[in-house]
Amino acid sequence: MKLHILGCGDAFGSGGRNQSAYLVEADDRFFLLDCGPTTLLAMKRAGIDPRRLDVVFISHLHGDHFGGLPFLFIEFLYQTPRDNPLHIAGPPRTEEKVRQLFHLMYGGSPAGELPPVRFHVLEPEKLDAVEGIEVLPFRVPHQTHEISLGLKIQCAGKQILFSGDSAWSEIFIEHARGVDLFLCECSFYDQGAGNHVRYIELLNALPRLECKKLVLTHLGEEMLARKNELTLAVAEDGMVIEI
Repeated sequence: MKLHILGCGDAFGSGGRNQSAYLVEADDRFFLLDCGPTTLLAMKRAGIDPRRLDVVFISHLHGDHFGGLPFLFIEFLYQTPRDNPLHIAGPPRTEEKVRQLFHLMYGGSPAGELPPVRFHVLEPEKLDAVEGIEVLPFRVPHQTHEISLGLKIQCAGKQILFSGDSAWSEIFIEHARGVDLFLCECSFYDQGAGNHVRYIELLNALPRLECKKLVLTHLGEEMLARKNELTLAVAEDGMVIEI
């Protein structure tokens, strides 16, 4: 299994990084964790055919995490049509918001429809499977009135834990146990809003994190300014991680 870091930046593009998109290549499955606005650009820059995508998993409905879907849609409508549907799985209201965003950005297709897609609702704490990819979504503390999800993915005998955007939560201790990779957002060093992980908090929890590999992502300016002080692995755009 390979994880392609297409985008590991925050909503502000801190450090000139692409926004959230992590492409997993596993046996005969090809899927995304989040789809920020720069996703299609990053895929083409890496020479990856977007038609290979089976599923897009969305952690939450903030623009830097799902705003790339309309660009995939127009790609499939006008440039490289696909025969099989793209599966999109996310929290409640994903289909509604994706359709609204596509209409706002492009007015829909000439027929007023999306390219072939199938939407799946990920209910917190309910184990699901999409195109043979097992996913356990769980609610994380990031938004007040909408649902933000962490995602525990199992495919091809490997497990990935993706925090999405979240403040630090003890729930990560439980879900990280034994996973092959924990991809954990870490926007701040020791300051910032209370809806993102702080590096100091993560360091304190590190002895209890029983994952095989930990990689930090979604770094903000404060973290990037102190990058030389960090002792944990950090994601970079274009990085490919063997799992």
